Amino acid sequence: MVMSFSPFTLGGLQLPNRLVMAPMTRSRAYVDGIPSSLTALYYAQRASAGLIISEGIQPSQAGKGYMNTPGLHTDEQVTGWREVTDAVHAAGGRIFAQLMHAGRIGHPDNTGGLPVGPSAVQPATQMFTPNGMQDIPVPVELSASEIEEAVQDFAAAAVRAIEAGFDGVELHGANGYLIHQFLSQNANLREDGFGGSVDGRIRFAVETAKAVVNAIGASRVGIRISPGNGAGDLVEDDMHEVYPALVTALSELDLAYLHLVVSPSEELNGRIRALWPNTLIANDSSFADPAEASAHWLSRGADLVSLGKSFLANPDLPIRLRLGAALNEADFTTAFGGDHRGYTDYPTLTLHSV
Repeated sequence: MVMSFSPFTLGGLQLPNRLVMAPMTRSRAYVDGIPSSLTALYYAQRASAGLIISEGIQPSQAGKGYMNTPGLHTDEQVTGWREVTDAVHAAGGRIFAQLMHAGRIGHPDNTGGLPVGPSAVQPATQMFTPNGMQDIPVPVELSASEIEEAVQDFAAAAVRAIEAGFDGVELHGANGYLIHQFLSQNANLREDGFGGSVDGRIRFAVETAKAVVNAIGASRVGIRISPGNGAGDLVEDDMHEVYPALVTALSELDLAYLHLVVSPSEELNGRIRALWPNTLIANDSSFADPAEASAHWLSRGADLVSLGKSFLANPDLPIRLRLGAALNEADFTTAFGGDHRGYTDYPTLTLHSV
């Protein structure tokens, strides 16, 4: 555990420890995509993390998938996020914005329009809407010009993130969303330059990363990937070919970090570590104990370890782990939507005895 609390330099940031707060959708933004009045408190409470990665933030209205999720494509949203980043920095923290285009994972009842994707392939899954759980419809296939527009939306949102005071951005290329959809075999059936071959399927991810690097600088850009993750009804039987090619191409951009949701294949995880020259953040939700997860992946070559539900329920997680104190249990009935309950009211060690 000692290594978890050693400092680390990430780009121009000095991290006091190697524990990263993983991005977690909390669905508490206002209808117009502005962070709620509680969001600044929520993130500031967790400022002792080495790095906070925000919940997924849509780079455009078309990128929205879920109810009550925040955006970074209007001036009002930038102003709302500035309150959040100011609060985190005042508490001594560091925070990246995760830019997440949901792609085909959406519903008109949430967004006002049909979702979009690499191909017109309906995912075999449902989504919560104001009218309850509903099947996700067939998405609209993006045209070549619309793909370029989506790339530029990411770049524009990255610029807005810096204007809003974020220390950097993470591109969400994992968990079944748009960038991940382009990588997959079953959501991407395109026959143009953005589909078919491995080089074609990684193209959208690479071009998006290049555009964002050109917009804000490589030292402020990370990307999250999840090889073999079937979220959003994706199939990746060729992950052993796709992800080494992707990581090799991304390594030429000198990004700040690669955030790896570890794959089922230990061999592939090791190969990615060997191919990636910069900071690697590992995320592994299979561990019930965050201390064990951190020790395991730091000993296997990760530089940082991201933790989700542990940070959700424990605003002061680093000090709890350092002291060996008991952890609060996460209440998942309050994870998505709602008010302060299950959001900003988890107790810290200052409120009760260790």
